[in-house]
Parts: sequence; C-alpha cells; structure tokens
Amino acid sequence: EVQLVESGGDLVQVGESLRLSCAVSGSTLAHWAVGWFRQAPGREREAVSCISTSDGETWYADSVKDRFTISIDAAEKTVYLQMNSLQSEDAAVYSCAADRFAIITIKQMCAPNRFGSWGQGTQVTVST
Repeated sequence: EVQLVESGGDLVQVGESLRLSCAVSGSTLAHWAVGWFRQAPGREREAVSCISTSDGETWYADSVKDRFTISIDAAEKTVYLQMNSLQSEDAAVYSCAADRFAIITIKQMCAPNRFGSWGQGTQVTVST
C-alpha cells in the first residue's frame, strides 16, 4: 500500500517562498506519476503540478508556471514543490498523490481522478 506524507505548509507573506515535501513509502515509484493538487475553501480540487518518475517530465498549471518547481529525489522517495512568489490565491490545502503512470501524456495524467493514493494535505496560508 502506497502512503504519502506531506510537510512544509506554513503561513507566509505575499511574495515569499515555501517548499513542500511529499514522502512516499510502500512503492518503488518506478513508472509512476506524482502530483501536487490544491483545494481552497469553496473551490474544487485543482492540479498544480505533476512529475513522471520515469523520465522526469513535468506539467504545471498556468497559474503557477514560472513560480513553482516540482522535483523528485528518487533515493529519498520524496517529491518536492518549490513555491516562489506566493500570492494570496495560492492559499489552499496542498496534497500530493501518486499512481502508476497510464499510457498518456503527463498533462493528461495530472488530474485528480487519475490518482488513487493521496496524502492528508498540508496547509499553505498566504497573508497580504
């Protein structure tokens, strides 16, 4: 059984940075996709970024492109989300998810319904 544990959420000011971590256990992560998703109060869960563990291919939502960076430390089985220039609209509960990579593009893979294993989430609050 795959287990994911997020950490790194915090209260920050607009313009500041945070790095979220997603520690994965119970799988080798070979040929998997790992994604970060977020959900703000009253809004649907949305995809932020995903990465393929096979070739490192990534996808980002337009709203975070050029500000967020997803990366993976395969040895530590940890996926990171570096978030720079945080804005008030980035405030949400951020969750990581993992699943075997289907034979589709990373963009197509990066949708909540593609992932079967989820972490509990970590809160990111951005203060103006």
